[in-house]
Amino acid sequence: MATTAVGQPLSRVDARRKVTGTATYSAEHRIEGLLYGVIVNGTVARGTVSRISVDAALGHPGVLRVLTDFGKLQLAHPVDRLAFYGQPIAVVVAETLEAATHGASLVEATYERQDAVTDFDDPDIPSQTPEDEPDYSRGDPAGALASAQVKVDLELTSARENHNPIELPSTIARWQDGRLTLWDKTQWSQGAARTVAGALGIAVTDVRVHNEFLGGGFGSGIQTYDHVVLAAFAAREVNRPVRVVLTRRQFYYGTGFRPASRHRMALGSTAAGRVSALVYEVRIENARYRTYTDGLTDLPKFLYGVPNTSTAYRITPIDVHSPASMRGPGVVLGNFALETAMDQLANELALDPVELRLRNEPTQDEVSQLPFSTRKLRECYETGARRFGWSRRRAKPGSRTDGDLLIGMGMATASYHNNRRDSSARARIHADGTAEVFAASADMGPGTTTSVMQVAADALGLPASAVTFRLGDSSYPTAPLHAAACTMASVGSAAYTTCNALKAEFIRRAVADPNSPLHGANPADVQVSDGQLETSGARDTYRDILRRAGLPSLDITGNWGPGDADSRISTYGYGAVFAEVSVDPLLGLVRVRRIFAAYDVGRVISPKLAHSQAIGGMVGGIGMALLEGTVTDHRDGRIVNASLADYLVPVNADVLDLDAAFINTEDPQADPIGVKGLGEITIVGVAPAIGNAVFNATGKRLTDLPIRPEALL
Repeated sequence: MATTAVGQPLSRVDARRKVTGTATYSAEHRIEGLLYGVIVNGTVARGTVSRISVDAALGHPGVLRVLTDFGKLQLAHPVDRLAFYGQPIAVVVAETLEAATHGASLVEATYERQDAVTDFDDPDIPSQTPEDEPDYSRGDPAGALASAQVKVDLELTSARENHNPIELPSTIARWQDGRLTLWDKTQWSQGAARTVAGALGIAVTDVRVHNEFLGGGFGSGIQTYDHVVLAAFAAREVNRPVRVVLTRRQFYYGTGFRPASRHRMALGSTAAGRVSALVYEVRIENARYRTYTDGLTDLPKFLYGVPNTSTAYRITPIDVHSPASMRGPGVVLGNFALETAMDQLANELALDPVELRLRNEPTQDEVSQLPFSTRKLRECYETGARRFGWSRRRAKPGSRTDGDLLIGMGMATASYHNNRRDSSARARIHADGTAEVFAASADMGPGTTTSVMQVAADALGLPASAVTFRLGDSSYPTAPLHAAACTMASVGSAAYTTCNALKAEFIRRAVADPNSPLHGANPADVQVSDGQLETSGARDTYRDILRRAGLPSLDITGNWGPGDADSRISTYGYGAVFAEVSVDPLLGLVRVRRIFAAYDVGRVISPKLAHSQAIGGMVGGIGMALLEGTVTDHRDGRIVNASLADYLVPVNADVLDLDAAFINTEDPQADPIGVKGLGEITIVGVAPAIGNAVFNATGKRLTDLPIRPEALL
């Protein structure tokens, strides 16, 4: 397609509103008659509430109601018993936030406790094979591993991680004439509408969800949690709008998390570096009341051309809140196990880690037996190694120093499935020549509002300044969840398809109109630029076509979906991540000096936003590698470090030099705009690249995330 906006490093169209404070987030809407709700959390991991006293709370000035009976609500967990520490047991509704908060502190509960297990390493809790993650095998992995000339067999672990966006989960609920409006911090407005409707027993058509601005998410807003339903429930009970905002501590109890994991990764290879066997076994924590799985085994069985491969996925159900997707869900942990083992194998073979990966490049997807739509991974290795200065790496661990510091370089491969889902859009051109495109998508920070606008502007033949992309409303045309790196490929393709259809309708009207300068022209010959339709020197405009028709605007709603493409092609994004670290051998402190990554993610719609996405993913990967880990007191399931004072995340001093480049490619077989998902892949590969750099610096192979100073002492 001809481009003028796509490929340009445009600034975010909503940037000024965000930095000046005029962007309105979910909790900030001014609603007449607003009340404040505060949730009271249970303090046992398993049991029932035998008695709850609310008199003191009701006696506090400003408190209007204390709701404790959730029996008619359909929640994801049981409502007649406690299934995890922090489960809501009451909602205090008051005239002010201060009154509601103090009232909540006055609610007293007595429990009938049951024996609970919150440690998924408890040997008495059996593991299970989830139905949607059956064991996988090709070839003879056990035999090939046993006969391999060189073997690597690692045990790896990762801690639980919690999402920590700046904006906390927040909801305002208002009922009018039996219909519910929610202003909610959600990554999926239409999913939230369905969940709340089901929980309350009302029609989904009676629920409308607004989510125009989100202050980060990382997966925490995909599911609709208790606080959203309870805000709606409370508003209905008191017949006034109610706002519920979780505290940071409640956030750790009230939403999902990246589950802790345990891995075994075994590789067998020839002396020449041809990997002949891969055996991967992984186990993650789960809730008893609900099964959660993600793509942990995806990359180990797919990424390299290994003829003998097996994977086994297990879950251990315990008395905790259910895990949830977190950036790079599943894939980032499976990749950590795989890429750590590949680096160890390269060391055993005395082979450059990049060269080992090149020697094991597959010619097709060995899981699906399908051809790759595009796979520019070799180019990623080459570009990344050159730009990073990989040739300066010393193969012998511990051989490079800077004063008292040990310096190391490491690398890892990254990949993520190119998710595309059915989506719809509505495009409208107004009589003044401006255009709007609508879809029920969201923008939690990657710049969707800007990038979809760029696609729409080029499709319509309008300047970017004349086009606005409207999102954040469940009443808009259907869009998938804003997650899984599927938004641009899905919503962007729907916008592209719909805008082209609208442009074609204007062309059709012009060539059929005797009063148009284009009357009788061949529609295929008409080109559109800056809102002007032209062929053979004759010109018409969107404005004039609408004026002659007496229309204030013209719009079209269209749909796009991947159809059966995934049955014909294997489409993934790829990347090569390079990291340099320093290690203080006396203190065990690891500092990331720099990271550079090269990506094959198809057509890059907005280079500035893509680069920002890459940097953000790297920051998350640094947190995973060196800092983040949720600590549970297994006596009762309480999270010990449920605050940003105690849960460590990267700060500016931790992210000194991060950079990324994109291979010039596109993937037209996957979707009409040629893109691949970018949001998830940028965190994949970062943690193992850092871990491999630590090995290169110290000679210590660390297999537990996060890497802690004591492990290096």
